[in-house]
Amino acid sequence: MHDYVNWFRHSTPYINTHRDCTFVVLLPGEAMAHPNFINIIHDVMLLNSLGVRLVLVHGSRPQIEERLKARGLDSRYHNDLRITDLDTLACVMDAVGSLRIAIEARLCTAPSGQRSRLRVVSGNFVTAKPIGVVDGVDFHHTGEVRRIDRKAISQHLDEQSIVLLSSIGYSPTGEVFNLACEDVATSAAAALNADKLILLGPDTGIFDADGQLLRELKPTRATALLKALGNSLPGSLLKAACKACDGGVRRSHIVSFAEDGAVLTELFTRDGGGTMVSQEAFEQIRPATIDDVAGLLELLRPLEEAGILVRRSREVLETEIGQFTLIERDSMIIGCAALYPLDDSRSGELACVAIDPDYRHGGRGDQLLASVEAQARKLGLDTLFVLTTRTAHWFRERGFVPSSVERLPAKRASLYNYQRNSKVFEKSIS
Repeated sequence: MHDYVNWFRHSTPYINTHRDCTFVVLLPGEAMAHPNFINIIHDVMLLNSLGVRLVLVHGSRPQIEERLKARGLDSRYHNDLRITDLDTLACVMDAVGSLRIAIEARLCTAPSGQRSRLRVVSGNFVTAKPIGVVDGVDFHHTGEVRRIDRKAISQHLDEQSIVLLSSIGYSPTGEVFNLACEDVATSAAAALNADKLILLGPDTGIFDADGQLLRELKPTRATALLKALGNSLPGSLLKAACKACDGGVRRSHIVSFAEDGAVLTELFTRDGGGTMVSQEAFEQIRPATIDDVAGLLELLRPLEEAGILVRRSREVLETEIGQFTLIERDSMIIGCAALYPLDDSRSGELACVAIDPDYRHGGRGDQLLASVEAQARKLGLDTLFVLTTRTAHWFRERGFVPSSVERLPAKRASLYNYQRNSKVFEKSIS
């Protein structure tokens, strides 16, 4: 009894710290098949009662394998991704639907003496896109996350509901895609600016080459571990934890789904019980200087080669460097945007918006846009124009509306490249 009272007293600071925080919890299919799963559900319910905002993401890999085997179908993979043809998709939908119902049923079971039930919400919160054809291999209905409906999820969290996401996503054209549960979890954590991503695996945490548990790990130290772990479940979880940190999630935790109370031990004790992956890297938005030209060239080159951005030479960048705003992380340029005031008008052109592919979650594009809009207002501008060929949807989602070449100031309109055929958008910032 004394140990229990002592533990409870020492957990109080953590209870206060975690209240009103947003946690994304990944439950792989292996976790749901383990006898300890019922205890995990009880711990989830306890976190909810303590005021933690919870998003649960569940996987289904072993359950899909069972259904494929039962139907006499083979599992096909390429680059460690499942190829989801129509027959496989039927097994995926069957497995995911059954697991979702099972989780909801468990969460609706009120603990002894508790009359109120938890509210569990699931739905089409994940917009997906197809992976398509890679190396000549058609992945059919295997997809990747395109967008997380942050606003809708946040509203349900505000109402103290638990949000349940599966490894299925939907396209705007009504197609269904099989997703990696790690992709859903990391994308959700980044989109929601989650305080923590909790990943449940088969082991206590991540171990070094000598078999010692790593209590804390920085993503920069994970390269050798990822290589050693390969495509195992612990390897996938560590990769997801590193990706989440790069996406702006401050801390990720890898704990065991086989150990009773592992989640609570990790969250409510000083030493924890698993592996915490944290990224405390310094990041800032600042004006560009001439010393940044080389870094800008490296950031922009892939987008220029893909035809997404207009190619800029080193000489042009050196001349126009004063127009650029950067995001710098650990002395590396990971994002940029340029503002060009347009002559004889109170408008400016937003150009060269780019984020390093490894850092495209976490709202950095929005931070750059806000910074550029603030600069434009200081210059007395009331309208921003942008010309784009491939990212129209991103700008439209941020208040830009379709415009035309005729709406551009005359001098800028005279430089319009009709061969490139960029779409013109504008936004009032007054």
